[in-house]
Amino acid sequence: MSFPRPGRRDSSPRCASDFRYRPMTKQRESHSTDVLYGINAVKEAIGFRPIDHVLVREGASGNRLQEVLNESRARGIPVRFAPRQALERMAQTVHHQDVVAVCSSRTYEDLSTVVGCQSPALLLVLDGVEDPANLGAIVRTSVGAGANGVVIAERRAAGLSPAVARTAAGALEHARIARVKNLVRTLVELKEQGLWIYGLEARAEKSYLDLDYKLPCALVMGGEGHGLHRLVREACDQLAAIPLRGQVESLNVSVATGIVLYEALRQRLSLEFSSARDEHGRR
Repeated sequence: MSFPRPGRRDSSPRCASDFRYRPMTKQRESHSTDVLYGINAVKEAIGFRPIDHVLVREGASGNRLQEVLNESRARGIPVRFAPRQALERMAQTVHHQDVVAVCSSRTYEDLSTVVGCQSPALLLVLDGVEDPANLGAIVRTSVGAGANGVVIAERRAAGLSPAVARTAAGALEHARIARVKNLVRTLVELKEQGLWIYGLEARAEKSYLDLDYKLPCALVMGGEGHGLHRLVREACDQLAAIPLRGQVESLNVSVATGIVLYEALRQRLSLEFSSARDEHGRR
């Protein structure tokens, strides 16, 4: 076992688990693993997923990176050091922020678990969002707005990946994600469970501001370019659009999701405030 070069800028005490990077064998690569990259993504994964090891660029330093090192060592996770090129090969990108973690893949949750985790339910359903960056941004916004979680389709849609985790900037570890085979059938099931299905459609006559988000509901967002598929659109209880005033035909799906989610949050917070005020008045 060889330790990092003496000239590295990480001045913290060496641990027995710190050693130079050696490429994984084919046997180890056969396991279901993710290669996470980015400081926030790796930091949040520690404690939420089993991690094989953390790989850090030789000579890298910084307070945020040091927090990742300290937390890894505190949990007994091996820390290895390697040249920049090794991190780029593993992450398959130059945007790794000098840290990579080899860990177990993120698992999906049952739809019933996602729907039942809070009431009234506020669920996101994505109809064919294919860009991992959009999915990661939507996941982060859903966590920030306090949604139950996100439902995605198995086919022709982005799944959970290191690129999604990087864009979500750590929020993926706190999100509930369900993946279903048939989106239309899932919407029917959600209706049977008492949820209202609101589809966001650019050509809809109703404004998204006219929807009642205080009810248990699922917000259905269309994918890049095509919007909602016909059968998905027909399965919605109501369709609504985000009014546009400038010379653009539509908004990015992650931006549109954020707008609608925070209107839902605004309505729900308003209801909570009114209820609290009425309760205070009765005292």
